[in-house]
Amino acid sequence: MITARLQRTPLGRAALATRNRWRLFGLSVFLAVATVLAAVGLLTASGYLISRAAQRPEILSLTVAIVGVRFFGISRALLRYGERLSSHDLAFRTLTDLRDRFFQRLIPLVPAGVDGSRRADLMSRFVGDVDRLQDLYLRALSPPIVALVCSAFCVALASIILPVAGLVLALMMLLGGVLAPYATRRAARHAGRRQAAARGRLAGDLHEIAVGGAEIAVAGREDDWLALTSADDGELVSLQQKDAMSEGLAEGLGTMFAVGAAVAVTAAAVPAVISGELNGVLLAALPLLTMGAFEAIMPLSQAAAVIDATDEAAGRIEEVTERPVPVVDPEFPHQLPAGGSIRLEGVDFRYPGGDRLLLERANLEIRPGEAVALTGPSGIGKSTLAELLVRFRDVDEGSITFGGVDIRELEQDKLRDAVRLAPQDAYMFNTTIAENVKLGRPEADRERIVEALAEAGLEDWINSLPEGIDSPVGEDGAKISGGQRQRIAAARVFLSRARFLIFDEPTAHLDPEGAAALERCLVGRRNQGCGILVITHTIADPDSFDRILRLGNGRFHEVLD
Repeated sequence: MITARLQRTPLGRAALATRNRWRLFGLSVFLAVATVLAAVGLLTASGYLISRAAQRPEILSLTVAIVGVRFFGISRALLRYGERLSSHDLAFRTLTDLRDRFFQRLIPLVPAGVDGSRRADLMSRFVGDVDRLQDLYLRALSPPIVALVCSAFCVALASIILPVAGLVLALMMLLGGVLAPYATRRAARHAGRRQAAARGRLAGDLHEIAVGGAEIAVAGREDDWLALTSADDGELVSLQQKDAMSEGLAEGLGTMFAVGAAVAVTAAAVPAVISGELNGVLLAALPLLTMGAFEAIMPLSQAAAVIDATDEAAGRIEEVTERPVPVVDPEFPHQLPAGGSIRLEGVDFRYPGGDRLLLERANLEIRPGEAVALTGPSGIGKSTLAELLVRFRDVDEGSITFGGVDIRELEQDKLRDAVRLAPQDAYMFNTTIAENVKLGRPEADRERIVEALAEAGLEDWINSLPEGIDSPVGEDGAKISGGQRQRIAAARVFLSRARFLIFDEPTAHLDPEGAAALERCLVGRRNQGCGILVITHTIADPDSFDRILRLGNGRFHEVLD
């Protein structure tokens, strides 16, 4: 029943996704309950001790109360430390689980592109929204349980001392546990639900400015971007101010109800002392017991203040992770064929929601040991073909076969081991040349990395560097030229053991002479039996290729000499 209820909301599903940590959650709740009860014991014993000591009895008669105060004081500190340690350990381990789950769900979406999401917004979800979910355990799930257990114990203890005091305490705790959280949530709901999206928009603005600063300056659009960023920043600041006000309201209401409860319990106890029903020594114990009991109630308002923001963060994460995966592995995959060509047979493809076919009844064959160049205008579908060949996307009609087997019947990882793509804007990580090339084959040694770089035409350049292949490339290749970037990307692919290599616009940043030299490097792999497909707008050295094709009207046409 509880599981079914949790499944109805993003926040509930986030809680269920990490239920393997519920044993640690149980420990943190137990320690939180023990901490509050130790505080109640400390205040109650202190109240009794103060009242009894005012009567100036023999010191030995105060021994039990003194020991009790010391015991509860020390145990409260130790229990609080243990509760903080276990609850934050739970939160951090849960965040690790959630980030791992987010990343695992994101991996199959990324090759085809996460449509409609800016990079910075994805990072905001991956970091900020996941971080927000720590409140799920620290402030949302634990406080109600702690409040329920501690309230029952405190009301029972007050009732033992004075039944009417127990009744008043129960009423005030009920009011404080319901009215204060309700008012706080009403005040925080609007700001909490909009804050995550506003933070994502601001992160996107800042990312665009950081990445495209030079272009913005050249175009003279600084004021426009500053105005946009200022507006998004102002919205976020406004929401954060409202959120802070709701947290202040939570603190204020909690304190008000705690003080009001102490006054009400005292007012109920005074007549009992006058009538002799209650020993006057216990009068101070009851209001202090009440103040300690509200230590369990006050976090409920804080929980109410963050619950909607936490639910919104869970929903934003689900918005990405629950998107349909473009391609999935078959339940019973075929073995990867030992050889053969790649063939397109009657292939149709359009992007989801697209108004035209990029490929229409298209046929193509790329044979092992053959170098093929593909040209055509921008937006015609050349890069789409590359994505289809490595199965980042699936065709709508027809089939793509590898060695006679439909690639939809093969495991994606094994297919991509055999068919490698060097994309147009291959990412360069902020590390060394060697580490960037090593992505193509993680187990490769330094000698093989050097060979791959030489094969890509970078031998002389590498030898001229003081640190050689250990030279850093900078953030996204900021320390290297566009041509060097393309050749490093080519070396990354050369390092693999793939049987077919696909290069998407590898000469885009090169002059004609450099482009021709790189094309000769790329097609050199055909001598080792690799099939080569080079996608380019302009062919610098046509004689390097066995065939030249042009894509137009959704089909491939051979270009004759």
